[in-house]
Amino acid sequence: METREIGIGIIGGGYMGKAHSVAMHAVGAVFATKLRPVLEMICTTTPEGAAKKARELGFKRSTSDWRELVNDPRVEAIVIASPQNTHLEIATAAFQLGKPVFCEKPLGQNLSQSRDMTAAAKVSGCINMVGFNYIRTPASQLAREIIEAGEIGDVTYLRGEHTEDFFADPNLPGTWRAEGRANGNMGDLAPHIINASQALAGPMERVLAEIDTVVKERPSDEGMVPVTNDDQAQIMCRFASGALGALYISRTAWGRKMGYAYDIFGTNGAIRFDQEDQNALWLYEGGQNPSREGFRKIFTGPNHPDYVNFCLGAGHGTGYQDQIIIEAKDFLTAIETGQSIWPTFEDGLYVNQVIEAAWQSNDSKSWINLDDV
Repeated sequence: METREIGIGIIGGGYMGKAHSVAMHAVGAVFATKLRPVLEMICTTTPEGAAKKARELGFKRSTSDWRELVNDPRVEAIVIASPQNTHLEIATAAFQLGKPVFCEKPLGQNLSQSRDMTAAAKVSGCINMVGFNYIRTPASQLAREIIEAGEIGDVTYLRGEHTEDFFADPNLPGTWRAEGRANGNMGDLAPHIINASQALAGPMERVLAEIDTVVKERPSDEGMVPVTNDDQAQIMCRFASGALGALYISRTAWGRKMGYAYDIFGTNGAIRFDQEDQNALWLYEGGQNPSREGFRKIFTGPNHPDYVNFCLGAGHGTGYQDQIIIEAKDFLTAIETGQSIWPTFEDGLYVNQVIEAAWQSNDSKSWINLDDV
């Protein structure tokens, strides 16, 4: 197979910047992609920090000015892994130069920015993708295949959650996580499970939501400071298909480390999944012998989407970094074929639309139609 190199620029050297850098190093070998990434440049907030990240992560060059990275002719595709208040300006500049963009979720800092980013992507015609990695596990890809094939009939109900406990302790200090709506639970965790519900049950028609701050104050060097964003939320919804749904999202759910989970009921079966056991999917098929009926645990293996590229043994499993490598494969494939792959900026916009509708519902104590947002 003929291959060619493509210059990659990554903006952001934190947790996700590192994950995407590692993925770009690995993706060519794992998936034998026709496009082979070359890590041209990384951008972080200071020249010294950027140079250090370039050495650690294997970039040719570094900068503290994202404009230098975007405008560099050797940077052919861009990964945005910086705070969401930077996404709009960076993506717009890249699209104006005709460069493909992969942007970490959430797409924009708010719905207005997400609309502007989606419009810029559409006008440019450039490849665009949003970073929702959890839906790319082989098990969740298998769940989508089962649903789309009609194996559990028509979906009638989805219960989803994204629950973690990293902010459950009220004695944890009031860091940036406690400031501003974009850094709260609805801006951080909610996008993932909303994206999952879209993938598994289709778009929502309307929502009814309550959003809550569990820990009202947190300690700081200056004493107790107020928490200005949310800790948990519950969202009831009606999907456009007619199915019902309910989502629970929390960063204060003691004991949950990666509670990205869903139960899906259909007219002829059901599916269960929990990210804390991400290499298994539970399937209930209708019409079973009553003396043998029950959920069946399916261990992911080489016959399931994207698994065989990592491991030849069923049940051995894939991990978090593998999800990012799968994203890199999809992004490179989209660039190579000239066809954007789900989830695109438009899908990221949908997630922000649901979040805005949930906030409006919380404030008005009423159902909100997504078409009205």
